[in-house]
Amino acid sequence: MAANLPKRAFKYRFYPSDAQAAELSRTFGCVRKVYNLALAARTQAWARQEPVNYNQTSAMLTAWKKTEELAFLNDVSSVPLQQTLRHLQSAFTHFFARRARYPRFKSRKKSRKSAEYTTSGFRFRDGRLTLAKMADPLDIVWSRPLPQGVKPSTVTVSQDAAGRWFVSMLCVDPGVKPLPATDAAVGIDVGLDHLLTLSTGEKIANPRHERRDRARIAKAQRELSRKAPGDGANRAKARRKIAKVHARIADRRRDLLHKLTTRLVRENQTLVIEDLAVRNMVKNHRLARAISDASWSEFRSMLEYKAAWYGREVIAVDRFFPSSRLCSDCGTVREKMPLSVRTWTCQCGTAHDRDVNAATNLLAAGLAASVCGAGVRPQRSSPGGQSAMKQKTPRREP
Repeated sequence: MAANLPKRAFKYRFYPSDAQAAELSRTFGCVRKVYNLALAARTQAWARQEPVNYNQTSAMLTAWKKTEELAFLNDVSSVPLQQTLRHLQSAFTHFFARRARYPRFKSRKKSRKSAEYTTSGFRFRDGRLTLAKMADPLDIVWSRPLPQGVKPSTVTVSQDAAGRWFVSMLCVDPGVKPLPATDAAVGIDVGLDHLLTLSTGEKIANPRHERRDRARIAKAQRELSRKAPGDGANRAKARRKIAKVHARIADRRRDLLHKLTTRLVRENQTLVIEDLAVRNMVKNHRLARAISDASWSEFRSMLEYKAAWYGREVIAVDRFFPSSRLCSDCGTVREKMPLSVRTWTCQCGTAHDRDVNAATNLLAAGLAASVCGAGVRPQRSSPGGQSAMKQKTPRREP
């Protein structure tokens, strides 16, 4: 039964001792080194058209540890080193399946500092977590309890650019169960003036977190620009100050999105959104900053995994569907509608709010596609799927 329950990551902040921080920093460096060595070896083998898999890179790791140059790899736990090889294997699997680009080397300054431990690399007893190679448990701030009677299967320790330490525990959560079914359905139109507009007519304001702290970011960046490149400690301190401002923005944004997506999933059985190509949209330099601040991709990701948890359905309508230009009353489609037009009147006499009309049309298109069997999921999930605008009768296999 537990195997069918969803797994959920519980993330907490912790405060390591000096010895623990030094040990984790060494582990981060070794993880990065092993990843880059394995990636270089696999790249060279691929150029020679020789296949290399996880088992072969694991054997390479054993050989590297025996060399004088890389003997320091023996000073840290072997579990995170093996896990980074598994992550590299997954990266190549996604690359060959054309779901991601070719894996890139990790940078000491830019890449995320993290290390993943499986059950053989940590001990969790009586609410105290002790990692391999450490004598004392981590000083964790338990902002919320773990589910009763469960133990983490994987622990990931990380440090962000602001210098904060986090531990993420992956556990089976028996509390995540499908919610009672309901007939409620909602169309959701994302925007910049308003973060969300619902087909019910409700509009949720866009808090513009980044804009509110833009002056603080600019001040911190000016301070960084005054630090000479060779001024290591002071320059690192100024860079960390900028990272703290960005972390504050990201925390507030994530908190709002969690509250919105949880509420929408709890209240509605079917949620219809638009399959936007956000990567292409941020290439517009006039809107890139605002679109990134709205975080449409993160909103969609949260909505989809929470819907899967609680037995709800998310339908993504084709991005070329003219939701804003289509009259939800008579079905007439206007040829053009600039972004500056926020309200308009159809030739049938119906006055429309642009965003509410778009959300209403998205809901209708999503429900129609669901009934007719058109595949409207994003292309990254189902390549070759039918568009919601191009509904066809599915061919039955003999």
